[in-house]
Amino acid sequence: MAPQDTGTYVTNMDFGHLFELMLGALRDIPRSGLMIGALAAVIFSWIGAAMARKRVPFGRLISSLSTLCLLGILAAIVLQLSRFDPAFDLSFPQIGLAEQVVEGGETRVPLAADGHFWLTANVNGQPTEFLIDTGATLTGLSANAANAAGLVPRSGGLPVRIQTANGVIAADLTTIDELRFGNVVARGLDAVIAPNLADKNVIGMNLLSRLASWRVEGNVLILVPNNPQPALEAGG
Repeated sequence: MAPQDTGTYVTNMDFGHLFELMLGALRDIPRSGLMIGALAAVIFSWIGAAMARKRVPFGRLISSLSTLCLLGILAAIVLQLSRFDPAFDLSFPQIGLAEQVVEGGETRVPLAADGHFWLTANVNGQPTEFLIDTGATLTGLSANAANAAGLVPRSGGLPVRIQTANGVIAADLTTIDELRFGNVVARGLDAVIAPNLADKNVIGMNLLSRLASWRVEGNVLILVPNNPQPALEAGG
């Protein structure tokens, strides 16, 4: 049997998919199991520290491994909270996201590992990552994303205050000449520029309401435009 080309295998591995599987597995661990594991890790860490003080072999190793296990358990708990509680709204827009695809006149957006729907859209021709947020009235961009797309606040416009999971923030109104993704295009779209969004951009209901329909089936968000456009590849 010919030896396998391990170099090719490593090169062709889908690390993004592996990352999503890892996060999904962490989120599916029962909360009770995590609590029991955390308690066990604390106990073993205390035992290991006591052994290390008495110079018992492997005491320091037991303590270190227990601490690492505890950190892993805490990370899993935070990931679980981030999925169900907007106050812990963690997301990973640049890490291993599955791309949206166009099928049968629909743009299909798969659920990401962080429990959110993300897509890549062109804002005035500038590729930009967006979180789809049905709880947001307006589409919003961070200051960095707005600057990259050449967006500026409306002349003479007053700042608006918008509600987010982290509280009320100030934002400036702007207009996106064209926002395009999949087979969807929106022109003359109202949006807000919110410096306090950090690097998170959101697609709100003012864009979704322009569609013929949208729905969630399983782990896929399906967007159906009124006038389907030629498919735009993610990031294209």
